[in-house]
Amino acid sequence: MCGGAESRRMDSLNRMALELADEALEFTEELDIGAFELEGGTTVIDFGVEHEGGLEAGLLLAELQTAGLATVQTRVDEVAGATFPHVELACDQPAVAMLGAQKAGWELSVEDYEGLGSGPARALVAREGEFQAIDYVDAFEFAVLALEGDDLPTEAAARQVADLASVEAGSVFLPAYRTASVAGSVSGAARAAELAVFRLYELGYDPTDVLSATGSAPVAPVAGDEQTAIGRTNDALAYGGRVHLTVAEDSDVFEAVPSSAADLYDAPFAEVFGGEDWDHDEIDEGAFGPAQLTVDVVGGPTYAYGEVREDLLAEGFGLA
Repeated sequence: MCGGAESRRMDSLNRMALELADEALEFTEELDIGAFELEGGTTVIDFGVEHEGGLEAGLLLAELQTAGLATVQTRVDEVAGATFPHVELACDQPAVAMLGAQKAGWELSVEDYEGLGSGPARALVAREGEFQAIDYVDAFEFAVLALEGDDLPTEAAARQVADLASVEAGSVFLPAYRTASVAGSVSGAARAAELAVFRLYELGYDPTDVLSATGSAPVAPVAGDEQTAIGRTNDALAYGGRVHLTVAEDSDVFEAVPSSAADLYDAPFAEVFGGEDWDHDEIDEGAFGPAQLTVDVVGGPTYAYGEVREDLLAEGFGLA
């Protein structure tokens, strides 16, 4: 169950994500993705580690990360006069879909594997504070966890996910991708609204009072290495992400949601991270928000904060 503005009964996030995982397995050739089973029976779906993937694969990955509770699509727009695909995401269950699933909150580090996990398997564990805030814990016999990392998940990684999620290893599905992949750039651009909802939560706003969330961001050019890719996907959100929220309650914290990265650092994120030896904990948390935010309070005012920085986007994206 989930509380607050989303008190009606919610179906299992992992059940909904499992349907999307099955769709990916059915169309591996068309999506240019791969799939295989580990020794213990865990299914790994390669969206962008050894397989190339593409825009459609990235869109399906973003849908899977939100457990099918968001509509994700692309459109054509510009960055500094150059044509770029942009990802648009719309969701009417933002607290559960974004904080309970899409947020990359599972740091998986075991023996020979390291990856950052997002997706509804997090709701089976539900140890993060967000799950108390949204009053949601999942219970299902299958677990779906998307893993962002340099390598494909290993048997040890799969066992740890199964143990923590309290399911059999053969009931675990692990979509995997590198940040430096088309799917990585697409699914990264789909996080603009999630960043806004998470920042509100960090600022003490009740996330269940966010009634709907819509976001867009440019798809960062695929980089040749993971650090450059991490910088570009952060640029896409912090300097190019636009978000609209419809909320039930007014607050004085909305102004603090948009990224302050330009004010704090005034540089592409590759430089920002590099200046801190790639220790993300050293970066001001205010930098990790969308570039621009509009908030529509039901029955109240509408606010608009922040701005897109196309100059920093162009520099970070390597536009000549």
